[in-house]
Amino acid sequence: MPSERRPIISANWKMHNNHFEAIQSVQKLSYLVGKDDVAAVDVVIHPPFTDIRSIQTLIEADELHYFLGAQNCHWEDKGAYTGEISPVFLAKLGVQFIICGHSERRELFGETDETVAKKVESIQRHGMHPILCVGETLAEREAGETETKVLGQVRAALTGRPADKVAKMVIAYEPIWAIGTGRTATSGDAQTVCAAIRGCVAELAGEATAIAVRIQYGGSVKAANIAELMAQPDIDGALVGGASLDPDEFARIVQFRHH
Repeated sequence: MPSERRPIISANWKMHNNHFEAIQSVQKLSYLVGKDDVAAVDVVIHPPFTDIRSIQTLIEADELHYFLGAQNCHWEDKGAYTGEISPVFLAKLGVQFIICGHSERRELFGETDETVAKKVESIQRHGMHPILCVGETLAEREAGETETKVLGQVRAALTGRPADKVAKMVIAYEPIWAIGTGRTATSGDAQTVCAAIRGCVAELAGEATAIAVRIQYGGSVKAANIAELMAQPDIDGALVGGASLDPDEFARIVQFRHH
């Protein structure tokens, strides 16, 4: 694996863990994940918004080698958007990665390719890294439309973006049918789609950019399947949902190299 494509394992807590629970979870994780683990793998924690300041303080005070992430943001810097969170606020809190276009946001809250593209631009304008989520439904998969759907989402978010910006992004392939269902794409299927995503990035932003961009797999990732997924040449990390809520399980995922 090229040195610039460090493995990246992200914990997406979704709407779980108040700030007290969040502190306990990260403290426990810090006892389980050693310095040699974080020297080899980028670990990102994406807590709910109400936890971010608490986790930022903990990471700084205990000098933990984790990156702070957010689960979403608005694309405008400020304005009359009641209930929304500005990327400017997140940057001030030391957030470095922001998930955008997560399938739950697209499916449940009506996010479109257009709004996701705006978020990608805004996140990068404020010096943070987007984790762009793409994926297909079960119906689309069964109709043989996986690559059409997924690569369409990739093109919508990346078209017109400068190659140097695309190179610093993370793209997460998360088949919607595998999220929270216990079903996982086989490592071969996941590799096929991730390779297609890399090929699409090469078309849009050049071969060097495609080699540099990091691609995660998300969808019922567990300690039991992480090593097999990470062994695939185009899978550089994992976007972990339910399993990230258990510090023991998440630590074993981060430690996939020892499996």
